[in-house]
Amino acid sequence: MSRPLRARVNLDAIRRNYAFARSLGRGHAVAIIKANAYGHGLAVVGEALAGADALGVATIEEALVLRRAGINGRLLVLEGTFDRAALREAVVQRLDIVIHSGYQLEMLAQVPGATRLRLWLKIDTGMGRLGFPWQETEAIVRRLRTLAPAAEITLMTHMACADEPDHDFNSIQLQRFDTAFAGEPLPASIANSAALLALPGARREWNRAGIMLWGVNPRLDGIRHPELRCTMELESALIAVRRIGAGETVGYGCDYHFPAAGRFGIVACGYGDGYPRHAPSGTPILVGGHRTRLVGRVSMDMLAVDLTHLPDAGIGTPVTLWGAALPVAEVAAHAGTIAYELLTGLTERVPRIYEID
Repeated sequence: MSRPLRARVNLDAIRRNYAFARSLGRGHAVAIIKANAYGHGLAVVGEALAGADALGVATIEEALVLRRAGINGRLLVLEGTFDRAALREAVVQRLDIVIHSGYQLEMLAQVPGATRLRLWLKIDTGMGRLGFPWQETEAIVRRLRTLAPAAEITLMTHMACADEPDHDFNSIQLQRFDTAFAGEPLPASIANSAALLALPGARREWNRAGIMLWGVNPRLDGIRHPELRCTMELESALIAVRRIGAGETVGYGCDYHFPAAGRFGIVACGYGDGYPRHAPSGTPILVGGHRTRLVGRVSMDMLAVDLTHLPDAGIGTPVTLWGAALPVAEVAAHAGTIAYELLTGLTERVPRIYEID
């Protein structure tokens, strides 16, 4: 019998979430599928979304995976290229690339054909990571037009606090972008998933849908969005069941003591599979469709669950680590992290089972 852990990925749910994201904007939507499509499988998800306006990845290497899979549509490389060899590859593969730094700007003139690429000029309006200062936008656009007079240019920025829709900094960033954008007849891209869902003022000609593709509402308050469908069920099963006495422990460190006599089960899933090692006792898990809790420390390949109130649970009983009935964001909150980390951290040894409705 093979190990029962697997991730069931619903490709139709991903497509529906993309269609919903696209319906929110007034223009096009980039499906952001970097980091192995947030753990869902880059090539398979890329093929499922091949009809999208564009697919977005972080690196040239991710773009090459998609091209080798036969995906010929627009691919946006969000970090751009870091040397001339990568830029030459971008020309060969007909990639859209982000220009966020001066060396990338000047490199365009050093690689034949680079000035004919679709270029996304990143402006820093306050995120503070990548991009030209918003106050210098006019001068940077002039320089880019000198280097690439025939290039299709999109002006873009990234929101720092869009997952908190009422944060004052959201309006500051939008105002800075609009000030920088004034007088430039260029298509624009501001909204990520959080802004696309909650900040209509950030929706422009191009929007970028990432975490919402996987059914996760990025808002920090944890509110579920009724239009977003869960795309992954992380499933396993009980591989052992034990009885335990009051005061006895389970797991490394002996730091969880059962308050009364009862039962616990061992699940085939651990941090070697991407389940968070730092998830504390009490983190919710479904056993046979019923809620119970993690007890003790997560091991590399296994974790323990309380079965005291589940007398019918036995070896082989199905377990859900996260899914439609147990949102990944809820598990992440118990573990002191975010859904992004759990999804992207799912390791390659977890089989992905692809399904359609």
